[in-house]
Amino acid sequence: MSQAPDAPEGEVTESEMAPAPRGDRSPAGLIGWTIFGSRWIQAPLYIGLIVAQAIYVVMFWKELVHIITDFDHLDEAKVMLAVLGLVDVVMIANLLIMVIIGGYETFVSRIKVDNHPDQPEWLSHVNANVLKVKLAMAIVGISSIHLLKTFIEYGHKEDLSESVVMWQVLIHLTFVASAVALACIDRFLSPRHDIGP
Repeated sequence: MSQAPDAPEGEVTESEMAPAPRGDRSPAGLIGWTIFGSRWIQAPLYIGLIVAQAIYVVMFWKELVHIITDFDHLDEAKVMLAVLGLVDVVMIANLLIMVIIGGYETFVSRIKVDNHPDQPEWLSHVNANVLKVKLAMAIVGISSIHLLKTFIEYGHKEDLSESVVMWQVLIHLTFVASAVALACIDRFLSPRHDIGP
């Protein structure tokens, strides 16, 4: 039997990632491999998120053009709100990138970008727990932007009552508490490395 050519050093071959079920033809083995292969059903979801990100890019540029064209008619508070809206769009786009890349890498298949100069720093050690903490922190950031916009608008909008502001603050604090709890759980479950003197 001829051997397949050796893969470059350090590179994981496809057979090592998902070896074909040669020996186990039992129903349990076939079911197991079917379940394992079903992870590819998620791939179109990540492609859909890429399309959603493209929509956010269009929204960003529409809002930016609106700010530039109406610049003479905008006061400082309106410019600040518009810029916060742009920051909000960027943070949501960052959240999408984390979900797309981290989720695909964690749950579908490895992305072979090792040693690529543009590889995100966090991708080298991504796992489900790290991804959850990063997503929670991103949600806290987005919530902070929305809360800041609410504080700026408070007193200028008639439909913005104290109860609405209170609920937004409580929701934001819930996001913060959840993010802290996830970070603590991740730190507790992470393997500890002894640090020398």
